[in-house]
Amino acid sequence: MRRPAPAAGAVAAVLVVGAAAGWAVASAAGEEERALPVPAADSADAGFARDMAVHHQQAVEMSYVVRDRTDDEEVRRLAYDIAQTQANQRGMLLGWLDLWELPKVSADPPMTWMGMRAMAAGEDGALMPGMATDAEMERLGRLNGRQAEVFYLQLMTKHHRGGVHMAEGCVRACEVEAGKRLAQGMVEGQESEIRLMAGMLKARGAAARP
Repeated sequence: MRRPAPAAGAVAAVLVVGAAAGWAVASAAGEEERALPVPAADSADAGFARDMAVHHQQAVEMSYVVRDRTDDEEVRRLAYDIAQTQANQRGMLLGWLDLWELPKVSADPPMTWMGMRAMAAGEDGALMPGMATDAEMERLGRLNGRQAEVFYLQLMTKHHRGGVHMAEGCVRACEVEAGKRLAQGMVEGQESEIRLMAGMLKARGAAARP
């Protein structure tokens, strides 16, 4: 089975819709947080928002790639749920940066806010822990059927592990309560999906990658 990769515009549209929805939620949450000091540009709150927005964007892209590479409804449903959830969360994070009037990019390496400056150089496009490399993204786009499903589940399990690590860092270090709550929700949601994907991999005779 060979299907065309999803149009870049389709993924971009999901990210734009997610940003709009997230900004609306962030605006409402912003009213709650307005009495508190705005976090600094180099704070854990701002660093987490910037880095997790990038991390989430790749998850959305991977999920839409695999939906075009398999007919398996279980994988397609999981991929759609991940894409929608992470696009909306990404929109919320970027919305907070707008409300705080902070830049969406930083001159510091990713993960600096977690004290991981020396580890943030990345490999072949993998800017942060758990992110797929450019070569892995290209390979996912070439696979079909069961091979695409297994590789996606392996990549997304690793991606979620990195996301959980970052979110736990925000739970410990962030100061804005709305951000800490969102991060804790990410930990719980992604750990649940990691368990789900472990079962899906087992059913396909495969295992998660280290």
